[in-house]
Amino acid sequence: IQYGLDEKYQLLDVYRPKGMNGMLPVIVSVHGGGWVYGDKDVYQYYCMSLARRGFIVVNFTYRLAPKHKHPAQLEDTNLVFEWLLAHAAQYSIDTDKIFAVGDSAGATILGLYTAILTNSQYAKQYNLKVPENLHIRALGLNCGIYNMHEGGKQSFLKAFLEKQGTNEELDQMSLLLHITRDFPPCFIMTSVKDYLKNEAPALVETLEKYEIPHEYKVYGSENNPLYHVFHCDVNSRDAKIANNAECAFFMNILKQSV
Repeated sequence: IQYGLDEKYQLLDVYRPKGMNGMLPVIVSVHGGGWVYGDKDVYQYYCMSLARRGFIVVNFTYRLAPKHKHPAQLEDTNLVFEWLLAHAAQYSIDTDKIFAVGDSAGATILGLYTAILTNSQYAKQYNLKVPENLHIRALGLNCGIYNMHEGGKQSFLKAFLEKQGTNEELDQMSLLLHITRDFPPCFIMTSVKDYLKNEAPALVETLEKYEIPHEYKVYGSENNPLYHVFHCDVNSRDAKIANNAECAFFMNILKQSV
């Protein structure tokens, strides 16, 4: 389904679990790929596996760097949520039960977009008109990047930042600086051999600072090494365990609000 003007990149799929009628909660998935790679087809089986857990899932492709630099990916994410709200009745999506997941760069994109929704000062840095009635109930942030100032990230940032990584750009791209008390609950996942695993503890610390409900999981062990975005391998036992936990976290959010 085309959600924007770009016939190549602004496309999405909608998956719905068989045998489940009526309005259902929805998960929007933001794919990873370092801003320069990936599309909805790469994430097809992962997203369908989430749908089997009782959710409608929106799986979308966004414009990639280096041709389309930041914030093009945030603009496309915003268009997807606009599309979702406009077509919710057609696909029996319960707009009071919106969740979202992202991994690697997708976790960064999703986190920053959610900060725009929940931090009015941060939103002023962008020329985005976000839907007024959009409320994301909880996020799944998996193997993501949350602080652009550490870990020698400047070299790869050049591909998708207009000024190739000024301090102002690094600040804008660092989720840790833009979380407020209005940020939604989060399930944070990483693994023992994830090369970005050191990003997660600082995010957890920030969520604790603002008393935001969260669950933090590090999967794998010395005898069972799991790597970056291991959870996307839907045939893996460890991926099933992790994805079950993330979806259970979402369902618990709904139970707590009843």
